Amino acid sequence: MSRQPPTMAAGGELVRRYQGIRRHSLALAEGLSAEDCQLQSMPEASPVKWHLAHTSWFFETFILLRLPTPLAAFNPAYAVLFNSYYVGIGPRHARPQRGLLSRPSLEQVLAYREHVDRHLSELLADNQLGADALALVELGLNHEQQHQELLLTDLKHHFSCNPLLPAWRPSGPDPAMPEHNRHAPRRLPLPGGLVEVGHTGAGFCYDNETPRHRVWLEPFALASRNVTNVEYLEFMLDGGYQRPELWLSDGWDAVCEGGWQAPLYWQHGDEGWQVFTLHGPMAMEPAATLSHVSFYEADAFARWAGARLPTEAEWEHAATRSTEVEGLHDEVWQWCNSAYLPYPGFRPAAGAVGEYNGKFMINQMVLRGGSLATPPGHSRPSYRNFFPPWARWQFSGIRLAWDA
Repeated sequence: MSRQPPTMAAGGELVRRYQGIRRHSLALAEGLSAEDCQLQSMPEASPVKWHLAHTSWFFETFILLRLPTPLAAFNPAYAVLFNSYYVGIGPRHARPQRGLLSRPSLEQVLAYREHVDRHLSELLADNQLGADALALVELGLNHEQQHQELLLTDLKHHFSCNPLLPAWRPSGPDPAMPEHNRHAPRRLPLPGGLVEVGHTGAGFCYDNETPRHRVWLEPFALASRNVTNVEYLEFMLDGGYQRPELWLSDGWDAVCEGGWQAPLYWQHGDEGWQVFTLHGPMAMEPAATLSHVSFYEADAFARWAGARLPTEAEWEHAATRSTEVEGLHDEVWQWCNSAYLPYPGFRPAAGAVGEYNGKFMINQMVLRGGSLATPPGHSRPSYRNFFPPWARWQFSGIRLAWDA
């Protein structure tokens, strides 16, 4: 949860922002059938319907049900069905079984959202929420934006498991096919020294971005752009997936157990490489930014290329001082060679919202930046995304670094 004050006072402006973010979630689901919204292709991915319900559960549980005169729960059973991992709140439906929740129906979930939106919009418009509740609204809006990105990444995986390879949209901008990179990457030298990292300013941040602290960096260089498909294809053609000396031990185990031969969603056929996108299968574009690789694959590629992955402190330092680095916040999340751990002096927030980030600081690696699936304005230089090192279904790519 943010330790900063909310970015704006309650009233018309906040109501518009609240309603705009909530409408965007529905817009992402527009055109999907109830069957589409029910899919769960793997334990780590959730159905669209669950995302729509869980984000409403957050506002109801942490705000509407904790008013001085609490509202009645829309449906008491939802407290269990749509709790994600908040042990302090109570029991939870098992994550791998979210796709079994055919009831409540999609129509009932949409009615739940309407209920929450109507009451919370009234409270915001009438300035009836105190500072603590407004901070929770801000957290809830950022939480919803996280789920908007997850909705797309999860839906893409769901659809990829269907032999018909359906499309989310028939055409339009696709987070899976970022802008082309037709120039050679440059090594941008950056000085070392004692630098400060972590959130600064009065705007929103998650607690894992604090406290701001000092880190010593040796001089290093960072690639001016992310790795492209054709550059990764060279790694593959050079036997990258058959050379254990390039891989961390756990990574090589993942390659062998998963039969990995290419990034997720790549398929080779008579017409060459194709990539499954949110618009269905497309020809692999060599100059497009590489996406959907694990930390293990990113690390192996960096070794093959005679480079390494940046640390998160190096990445943030570059993001805040260099104007020559491209695609830091609008292409793919970039794996960092940093375990997801607390900053010195970190203390999780009190209560159940303290479970938001801190308890996941184990067995995860940090990603920095943002992707074309990230809602505009949601990311920032200090933002710390994190996933297990084997995860590939997010829009994750590679930014190379070198020692000076």
